[in-house]
Parts: sequence; structure tokens; C-alpha cells
Amino acid sequence: MAVKSFTLVDAERNLYESAWQAGPAEVGGKAAGYSVRKTTLRGGIREGVDLIEVDNGAFRFVALPTRGMGIWKGWLGELEVGWKSPVRGPVHPQFVAICEPSGLGWLDGFDELLVRCGLVSNGAPDFDPQTGRLAYALHGKIANKPAHFVEVTIDGDSGEISLTGIVDELRFHFNKLRLKSTIKTKVGEKGFRIYDEVTNLGGDTGELQLLYHINFSQPILDSGARVVIPVKTMVPRDARAVENASTWDSYPAEQRGYAEQVYFFDLLADAEGNTQVLLKNAHSMQGVSLKFPVKQLPCFTLWKDTMAANDGYVTGLEPGTNFPNPRSFEAEQGRVIKLEPGETRKFAVALEVHPDAAGVSAAEQAIAKIQGSTKPTIFGKPQKGWTKV
Repeated sequence: MAVKSFTLVDAERNLYESAWQAGPAEVGGKAAGYSVRKTTLRGGIREGVDLIEVDNGAFRFVALPTRGMGIWKGWLGELEVGWKSPVRGPVHPQFVAICEPSGLGWLDGFDELLVRCGLVSNGAPDFDPQTGRLAYALHGKIANKPAHFVEVTIDGDSGEISLTGIVDELRFHFNKLRLKSTIKTKVGEKGFRIYDEVTNLGGDTGELQLLYHINFSQPILDSGARVVIPVKTMVPRDARAVENASTWDSYPAEQRGYAEQVYFFDLLADAEGNTQVLLKNAHSMQGVSLKFPVKQLPCFTLWKDTMAANDGYVTGLEPGTNFPNPRSFEAEQGRVIKLEPGETRKFAVALEVHPDAAGVSAAEQAIAKIQGSTKPTIFGKPQKGWTKV
């Protein structure tokens, strides 16, 4: 079997490949038409950011070891998957002041198709009620931690490409968590699959929150675009979300000054415990699906932020272990995972692009099958236990 592994970063061995590439000629085997390459960006806020571009012959995406193994953008042919942030990254973590007093410094680096929020906290800024000081900043630290180990493995016969990175979020006297992320794709696949493991490296009980902030804009997101979700329960986060709760599943055109609207969901799953959500454009000609196990990621968040394109017209489909409320509130609801010393939790998310009406229709049918005869419970206002009311 023609399987080869290439270590690109290993901090413990002082190994670092600034420029590297591989394809069928380097691996051998039957598979063809793919390539993997690593480059390092220079200049501006991109200075020092490592990119790994994986091209399976049909779908191409760029992973960011420097930014917690996030995924910057993807392309299926000419169809771009991701969003156009005004930040214009990818941004090196050295330029992101996560813990500035506002708690919103994380936004200085927000530019990815897929960015993880966590690992200690993943929600809105949380302030100490006694002192007013910031306790937990927006969306946590893992997205601004660089991987200290990166490896690419290619099966030259099956055409499967695996990119593995290890990222630590550690603090003396506090949590000591390790993320091991493996991103997989196969020759001809219209997307990728993520398999994450989070391990408590410490000698005491650790705590974990994890959310996958997966973001889309034009051309899939447009005026009249819709999300299709197998809903068990939906709750608007706040008064702003209540304003359009009856049209939570559709999107308007760009609106100057639009204020975000957020909806929380409990999703239905199939017999194997897996669910699927779909974003499709206005004419159902293009779309993208996410698939994941609800037991691993039981809380789903829909983020709608359809402001002017220059300001970042975008929506987020966000599977998580909890809802992105302030961490103190989520802890009160029991939505902070406890990890015993050495314990590991596993998570999986798959993304698939639908380039035509047939693919969109097939995804809708799969979601309709999950929904079945279950009538969704749709609340018109925030509910106790879901969000602060």
C-alpha cells in the first residue's frame, strides 16, 4: 500500500518546513490529480501565517496551523465557500489582543470559513459581577494558538489525504487541554471531514467548551437564501432575534447597519445519532451541508449577520457542546464538560458542497427524512435555561 507521512512541524524536534509540497509523484500508488503544499505568508497582519493547501482534484481548501487548525476558505471549481471578512486575513495571532478590556479582541482575527471557539470558553464575553473585570473573552483562545506538530499522510491508492495538527491550550495552575485535529478529504470529494480529540493533560479535573463557528457568504448566501434544519426546538436568543423569529430560516439582502440575530436549536437526528443542516441559495441551485453527531455536539446556533457586503455579509452555522452565552450562565445550566485527568472527548464535523440543484435537492430530502413526522417547537421569545431572559 502506498501510504506516506510527512512531518511539517515538530517543535520538540525543532523541525519546521517553511515550503513543501507533495503529490502522486512523491507518494506513488493509483490515485492521481491531487496535491498538498505548505507555504508561509509574508507582509502585514498575515506575516508568519502558515498555510496548507489541499487539492483533491475536485475540492480545494486552505488550512491554518498557525490559527488553531482552522480552515480559511474552500473552492469547488470556481465556487468559493467561506466569507469575505473586512479583516482581510488570515491574521497572525500576534496581532489579535484577545483579552483587551472589551472582551472583543478575538474579532480582530475573524476571517475563516471554519474557526473553533473554545477550549475553556466559547461564548460571549463574561465579566466578573463583583469587579467588572473581564473573566472570559469572546470565543476563547484556541483559534489563536499555533499548532506545535503538523503532519500530512497520503494514501496513494485510495486517494485519502489526512492533515493532523496538535494545538495546546495550557496555563500554569489552570486548565491544560490539548486539541488533536485531523482534517480528511479524498480524491474527488466535494468537501472535507474533521475529527477532533480534546484531552485533559493535567492532573486535576479540567473543563471544556467547544463550538465550530462555520461561516458563509456570497454566492451561497444571498437575498432569499434559506437554511434547512431538522428542528426539535428553536429559541431566539434575545429581543433582537425575536423581531424576525417568524422568518428565522430565510435571509434578506444586504442591509446597512444590520444588527446580528441569533437562534438556538435542539436538533433531531437519524437512527445512528447523526444530523444534517443545509444552507442553500435563493434559487436552490447551490448549497452546503454540515453533518455531525448530536451526542457530541448537542447545541446548534444559527448566526445571521446580513449587513453590507463591505462590512461582512455573513451567516454562521455553529454546532457546539453548548450555546455561546457567557460561560458563567452556561455553567449554571450544566453545559460545561468536565474532563478527568487523561480523559479525551471526540468530535466530528463534515462539510459537503452542493454545486447544483440535484445536490441541494438530495440534501433537503435527507433532512426531511430526519425531521419525519416530528412537529418542531418554535418559540417566539427567549426561554429560561436557554438564554438570559
